[in-house]
Amino acid sequence: MDSHAQIRKAVRDDSAAFLSLVDALAEYEKLSPPDAAAKSRLIDDMCSERPRFDAYLAEVDGRAAGYAIVFETYSSFLALPTLYLEDLFVLPEYRRRNVGYTLFKAMVAEAHRRDCGRMEWAVLDWNQFAIDFYKRIGATHVKEWQLNRLARKDMERILVNGK
Repeated sequence: MDSHAQIRKAVRDDSAAFLSLVDALAEYEKLSPPDAAAKSRLIDDMCSERPRFDAYLAEVDGRAAGYAIVFETYSSFLALPTLYLEDLFVLPEYRRRNVGYTLFKAMVAEAHRRDCGRMEWAVLDWNQFAIDFYKRIGATHVKEWQLNRLARKDMERILVNGK
């Protein structure tokens, strides 16, 4: 089924729709949504003079149906940027209508436009719907690399204690 989704970069006037989609993703992942301060930072970081990330909306019939967040990292070995896809989310009522694929393809086009050497993302191990989608489009699961993370409290511990 054709999605008829229109993809466009989000702007400050899209704040309510964008934040609603972020809340919907939190609900889908059974996480607490961002609090008011975090939501304010999201919008400020998206709309600042030097944005920390870019957000794109997928709209169907003028309604926000999904979103993607991307930002660049850099590969020292390719000597090219990598487009990192932080979030790709589509509301349940728009799934299986090609909205997700249309949004993903737009992010691929954005990576290509930016002359990125690759595009990367992470997927939760329980999200079989997404895993199957990425397999269908030919994405490579990189088993050799393990995602690691330091939370802010861990960074502060290292800075204070040295370990």
